[in-house]
Amino acid sequence: MILSWEVLPESGLREAIGVLVRVVETAGALIIFVGAVWAFARFIAALVRGRGQVSGFNRIRLTLGRFLVLGLEFQLAGDVLRTAVAPSFTEIGQLAAIAAIRTALNYFLGREIAHERAALEREAEQGPQQDAPVGPGGRKAP
Repeated sequence: MILSWEVLPESGLREAIGVLVRVVETAGALIIFVGAVWAFARFIAALVRGRGQVSGFNRIRLTLGRFLVLGLEFQLAGDVLRTAVAPSFTEIGQLAAIAAIRTALNYFLGREIAHERAALEREAEQGPQQDAPVGPGGRKAP
């Protein structure tokens, strides 16, 4: 006699994971949405304050990039969860393609964020650029 005991049948496990996938993917989508709304609001505020000139544009992009990276990580986590229970070869192939695309996006976003951060740090170290006053004859005063 073979004794078989399942804690949770596969169909129940699939349903539970389906719920988790929806929760994780919804969290990722909300993170991206909140980041986009925040960036848009900051952009409009900077545009209004600057009377048509946007100051702090790099900071806005940097923060939006962070939201995007975090949201994409949640989306990837949802994809991994989806294939956690007895995946088919088709599902594994789809996960590999999705993971490759999202990983590439994260890589390039990460590079962009690092570049923007470095530029902001350089600007902070240098302080505001001030031109020397111009004297008579168009020459800069000593």
